[in-house]
Amino acid sequence: MAITLKGKAAIVTGAGRGIGRGIAQVLADDGAKVLVVNRSEAAGKKVVEEIIAKGGTAMFHRADVKSKADMEAMAAACINNFGAIDILCMNAGIYPSALIGDLSEEMWDNVIDTNLKGIFFGTQACIPQMKKQMSGRIVVISSITGPQVGWPGLSHYMSSKGGANAFVRGASLELAKYNITVNGVSPGSIMTEGLQELGGDALEEVRQIIPLGYIGDPEDIAYALLYFASDQARYVTGQILVVDGGQILPESPAAMADA
Repeated sequence: MAITLKGKAAIVTGAGRGIGRGIAQVLADDGAKVLVVNRSEAAGKKVVEEIIAKGGTAMFHRADVKSKADMEAMAAACINNFGAIDILCMNAGIYPSALIGDLSEEMWDNVIDTNLKGIFFGTQACIPQMKKQMSGRIVVISSITGPQVGWPGLSHYMSSKGGANAFVRGASLELAKYNITVNGVSPGSIMTEGLQELGGDALEEVRQIIPLGYIGDPEDIAYALLYFASDQARYVTGQILVVDGGQILPESPAAMADA
């Protein structure tokens, strides 16, 4: 049976670019009504226009995941416009780089508040409606950076993603009795605007450490999320799916050279 989200009401945060944009488009292509949530109105409305141009259903809602009030307003907007909240994708995240010795408290708090507290606020805001429905799919976009691998200058980001995975497991236990599943997707290197800015040589270095031999697209993450959001995943909860082309598998660059 093919996966279909026809008629489902979905929220995607950080949907103005990159992975969030890809997720919003794939969900809409599969029949979901998508609330495109973003801080930038111009970017968010552009994604809505792209979805509508392809025959999909989408609306823009401006919100900052760091704000509890914004997340509550987001949930209300989805209910008021689409009549339900069937799918919540907490994708918004930031990753400014700074070594621990140079990392300010302000930067630490901004990353943790956006990447981790935002997941809590968004989930908390949508739980009442999902409980009322006795159904719901919550999917958190995490990362291999932190839970599986490390990178200098990203200790704050890595901490937030480790916390995101832990939140998935805790929330899945609390919400299971309401038929609400909570899962996560951990992307590896994905061809987003941020990665493209690295330039050709840097991108080639990234590509060389990926066993499948190429950098993934936002849609590769979206298709994984599509499964978690579907009825076919009704018996899957508390799981984190790594989507990275095998990036975390090599023990060292030498393993790739010998493959």
